[in-house]
Amino acid sequence: MKQHELNATIRTTKGNGPARSLRREGMFPAVLYGPSTQPIMLAVNVREFERAVQKGNIRRTIFALSIKNGATLSKPAVIKELQTHPVSGCFLHVDFYEIDMNRKLRVRVPIVPKGKAKGEEFGGMMQIIEREIEVFCLPREIPEALELDVAELGIGDALHVKDIVLPAGVELPPGVNYTVVTVVSPKAEAAPAVGAAEAAEAAEGEEKAAEPEKAAE
Repeated sequence: MKQHELNATIRTTKGNGPARSLRREGMFPAVLYGPSTQPIMLAVNVREFERAVQKGNIRRTIFALSIKNGATLSKPAVIKELQTHPVSGCFLHVDFYEIDMNRKLRVRVPIVPKGKAKGEEFGGMMQIIEREIEVFCLPREIPEALELDVAELGIGDALHVKDIVLPAGVELPPGVNYTVVTVVSPKAEAAPAVGAAEAAEAAEGEEKAAEPEKAAE
């Protein structure tokens, strides 16, 4: 898993006014919390955070938060929630969750199909049902992605989550084995469209067929 150092400072004010003041200074508000950590209000440099975002996969990035408050305190954390402006895309707020580097996390990892399914050569279409799966592992062992060999898939075949070869130290949640990738048969030919005249004649025929039933009543 990617690791990125990020400087942060303690902030003592909250609300829209102080947040706007932070942004004018090139900062934006954040908070750090965790199972054994009281919430700490932080301010993060926008440009430093942008550099981390540009590297991609920030949801699977461990941030080494260097918090300055007289002394410097280092905290490993992941992003729990990131708020951005719906129009400008500017960062509004980020929630960091402190993690224990020696305790397994539940995280979602992308699936990358490898090869071309043989069923596609006969007109089949490969469908990716799940683009990410959930796994358990230590923070240092979180994979960037998991490859899934689809070359032997024929039409009607499927691969499930337990078919994925997991790296050492990475495991699935217990009792799961859902479909990840399948190859479906070609789409059936569409039925010929019924013209307006044919539809009218059919409707008229149905009405005439129903008349004797009404008379019988």
